[in-house]
Amino acid sequence: MFNYIIRRLLLMIPTLFGVTVIVFGIINLAPGSPVEQKIQQMKFAGAGAGAGSGGMSGAGADSSGVSEEVIEALKKQYGFDKPVHVRYWIWLKNLSRLDFGESFTYEEPAIDVILSKLPVSLQFGAISLLLSYIICIPLGVLKAVKNGSKFDLATSFILSALYAIPPFMFGILLIVYFAGGLYFDWFPVGELYSDMYFDMTTWEKIVNRVHHFILPGICYMLGSFTVLTLLMKNSMLDVISNDYIRTARAKGLSDKKVYLKHALRNALIPIVTGLSGFLTIFFAGSILLEKIFSLDGMGLLSFQSILERDYNVIMGLIFIQSVLMLLGNLFSDILYTLVDPRIDFS
Repeated sequence: MFNYIIRRLLLMIPTLFGVTVIVFGIINLAPGSPVEQKIQQMKFAGAGAGAGSGGMSGAGADSSGVSEEVIEALKKQYGFDKPVHVRYWIWLKNLSRLDFGESFTYEEPAIDVILSKLPVSLQFGAISLLLSYIICIPLGVLKAVKNGSKFDLATSFILSALYAIPPFMFGILLIVYFAGGLYFDWFPVGELYSDMYFDMTTWEKIVNRVHHFILPGICYMLGSFTVLTLLMKNSMLDVISNDYIRTARAKGLSDKKVYLKHALRNALIPIVTGLSGFLTIFFAGSILLEKIFSLDGMGLLSFQSILERDYNVIMGLIFIQSVLMLLGNLFSDILYTLVDPRIDFS
């Protein structure tokens, strides 16, 4: 197993190299570089100033233009005076010092910009993942045990209905009904906590965070909740139809012992696959949900960085997410061997 882990860690290096080459090439070849955006801003500013003065004097047409010297200075400032492969090599060298460069938009280190959005993603990603597994695994087992019963049919109907509703649409409905839209004003919308948060006691802070978490948290869990529950149910049904389960029953073992001791462990193998995304919860984000609930997280940061061509932030986000995804896959493989000792990667 140790050799397998080392081999997987070494294979991550060319994988990450390939990911960064492709992404760096795509974003640098896309139209609308930071230099072009800056020039457009200067032209608009010059046109506005020209309109303000030109409306009175008729002069100022030159103020909307940008000279070649300014364009060259901008290219040098953003590093675009060098070829793409040279810029990539410089980025790689900086990455070896964990330096992701400076954000063109925020004008501060890209890693600081990314870390500033971490609390939102961490809170919603971690709690949503934890709650999903805590609720869905027992619910899936119960549905498999009571397969075909009224409970199974009713819960399947509810889960299917929830799955059919897009999370952002469900979020709008929750705001309308429960956040002071048209009916009840039970929950706040926006931010992770209230303005008076730092004057509260520890217990009041916990309650305040939970109060702010409930509505967006439900939307974050909505999609994975149904999939995980039905996956657990189907996996459990598949396992309990095996011969060794029938043999266990024939030996007179209780249903509780058969399901929880002999069936559950094997039924968990497909569920473990989903844990490969465990580490990516630190960068969980949804553009629409963050927009609807006024949260400043990774989803909005990614979207705005792409719109504003903030290359260093984009590369930083993709690199960190790729590392976490690869480590998550390795973590998932290790869990396979713990859940089912018959699996041997050596």
